[in-house]
Amino acid sequence: MIKTARLILRPWRDSDLPAFAEQNADPVVMQFLLSVLTRAESDNYVAATTQHLMETGYTKWAVEAPGVAPFIGAVGLRRVKFEASFTPAVEVAWRLHRRYWGQGYATEAARAAIEDGFTRVGLKEIVAFTTLANQPSMRVMEKLGMTRTIEFDHPLVPEGHHLRRHILYRLSRADEQSVSAPHKPSN
Repeated sequence: MIKTARLILRPWRDSDLPAFAEQNADPVVMQFLLSVLTRAESDNYVAATTQHLMETGYTKWAVEAPGVAPFIGAVGLRRVKFEASFTPAVEVAWRLHRRYWGQGYATEAARAAIEDGFTRVGLKEIVAFTTLANQPSMRVMEKLGMTRTIEFDHPLVPEGHHLRRHILYRLSRADEQSVSAPHKPSN
């Protein structure tokens, strides 16, 4: 579990599944991904994050905003699941319910996950990437102190699809020192 000033990044609970499925079925939330998810696909996503945590010690956590909502989305780290010029790599990623957009939650949670990745997990570099059309996520990456590097065609997005072209951002452990915000890891 990771605590920030306003958030708790924690393991998933069964009670998170309906809210996450609602979020993943929202075409606005999923506009920069290939498609919305069914309830079964959403539940499988959570099962995969739990398995990832057991294998690596890090994951995309369920995010809670105490006093606001018991679940606002998912933020954290995961291994990149495809081959590219920059892999193997670990990415920071976020997906929040849209009613919690524009409040700095994605940046706050991602910053805490990155700091945990560098300090507790011992990672040397963390990447992030998104389609070229996703300006809001690129702004978060820049707020995190990440450096825009290369454009690439995402190998899991079909050729000719308008979301295929992506941009890669990187952050090294040394660079993170200047952008990290304090958080309190707990057991």
